[in-house]
Amino acid sequence: MTMPSWTDPKLGTMKRAALWLVTVVGEGNVFTKEDVKTAFPGVSQADRRVRDLRDHGWQIDTNREDAYLGPNEQRFVKQGSPVWEPGKGTRPGTSITQTRRREVLAGDGHFCRSCGITPGELYVGTYETAQLDIARRVVKQPNGSGKTELVTECNRCRVGGRGTAADLGALLAAIAALGSLERRMLAEWVGEDKRDFSTVERLWAEYRTLPQESRSKVRETLALLVP
Repeated sequence: MTMPSWTDPKLGTMKRAALWLVTVVGEGNVFTKEDVKTAFPGVSQADRRVRDLRDHGWQIDTNREDAYLGPNEQRFVKQGSPVWEPGKGTRPGTSITQTRRREVLAGDGHFCRSCGITPGELYVGTYETAQLDIARRVVKQPNGSGKTELVTECNRCRVGGRGTAADLGALLAAIAALGSLERRMLAEWVGEDKRDFSTVERLWAEYRTLPQESRSKVRETLALLVP
């Protein structure tokens, strides 16, 4: 099928934006919000239509996913569904009812299942508070099929985890391979749906988040303290 022109005014903005990314920007290249405004003058929320492409499998990264990007830059990483083709530009049925949303939040304990933060809690070292939302996560089943399930995540983890998938089959196989003592320990954590980390483990997790320069200072301090 011949690809239509991104300048065709008969197409919707999202379809035109998809064609513009493919034919003008190109996969792997960077564009800015100003580029979008220039390409679609007088079109309201054109940048939002670009973001809507993510619901159709398009990977468009911001500086949250790609540290090399500036605050106003985005990278067109990978094309998704050809939304300009008939029947492929319909927005997926992604709406979640308020009842279902409450059920997922309650089932997940009202905290982010990725990092454990609770709503309104400050991210460490910032004045930014966490907001919880419902994310869709593809889970690879033991039979090899993929199933989309709902999970509670904070605004940071939801953006950073977009497009990732969990492997339930591999997890179950790893659990089966555990020794009896480790399996009982894991069963207790799963039963309580929480695990209390030791001071050393918390310090290790904090160390892992530091920039390289600060990690070097930690190593130097430990070299002096540990005989």
